[in-house]
Amino acid sequence: MRKQNGFSLLELLIVVAIILIIAAIAVPTFLRSRMAANEASAVASLRNIGTAQVAYSSTYPTLGFAPDLNTLGPGSGSTTSSSSTNAMLLDNILGCTAGVGIAPCPKSGYNFNITTIAGTPITDYSSNANPVSPGSTGQRYFFTDSSQVVRYNASAVASSTDPPIQ
Repeated sequence: MRKQNGFSLLELLIVVAIILIIAAIAVPTFLRSRMAANEASAVASLRNIGTAQVAYSSTYPTLGFAPDLNTLGPGSGSTTSSSSTNAMLLDNILGCTAGVGIAPCPKSGYNFNITTIAGTPITDYSSNANPVSPGSTGQRYFFTDSSQVVRYNASAVASSTDPPIQ
């Protein structure tokens, strides 16, 4: 009778079962952590949009707030100086060229957009951050306006009547 080298089939099955149990515990935790990170990024991005709006309205008082995210961003050109049409107050991801009107700019699993009231100067704005894929990239919807208070809703697009972030 020879001594066998290596692992038996039973030993390999036990190791595979242990690895699967660890993965079953770790994967949902990882996904929840990623959603929490996306939500934190969305709140920070809304605050950046608010700061950019205040800077824009201070720089261009005759125009008021910026009408869209593209205006707050670097614009589509390769210019290095800011203007009222490309203020360079946001990066090219959050201030994307697609962010004209109500078209969203995607960032970290959320779509961002700005809505304004027509007129000159623009005296009020609102900004939303909605998950690209609710339940996967984020759970909550976020809202802010010229008051700079970030509000959230767990099941629908957030508005000014929703509770603020604590």
